[in-house]
Amino acid sequence: MTDTITINSEIALAKAQKQLADLWRENKYIEVDIRRKAKQRTLTQNRALHLFCEWLADTLNDAGYDMRRTLRADVDLPWTQAAVKEHLWRPIQKAMTEKHSTTEITTVEPTAIHEVLSRHLGQKLGVTCPPWPKRDQEAA
Repeated sequence: MTDTITINSEIALAKAQKQLADLWRENKYIEVDIRRKAKQRTLTQNRALHLFCEWLADTLNDAGYDMRRTLRADVDLPWTQAAVKEHLWRPIQKAMTEKHSTTEITTVEPTAIHEVLSRHLGQKLGVTCPPWPKRDQEAA
């Protein structure tokens, strides 16, 4: 018999402990397979990522760094939210996490990626990266 127990709260932990204790008393033998899994980023974090990318696009455009000046000499395009996500965010995300899609990142990874991107743009271009959006912020 195989059961999967998900422990994601103190209450679930207490229930799992009771269930394991009951199984032990009943059978005097159990095997436990523990898989650690970081929680996937939330929808709120996804909205924050898109808002941040939009803000960063505006910041880079306002500073005179179009995509041509920032990435390649043969491209003359203003930054967009989608371009920031694809050409700035995603390469750092992939290098740090080996995950291609933003749907795969955990709840803690956006903060780390933001820090690296901010440091890079500050050192390379002298551009102050926008802060990570707070829960109640919306595009202006």
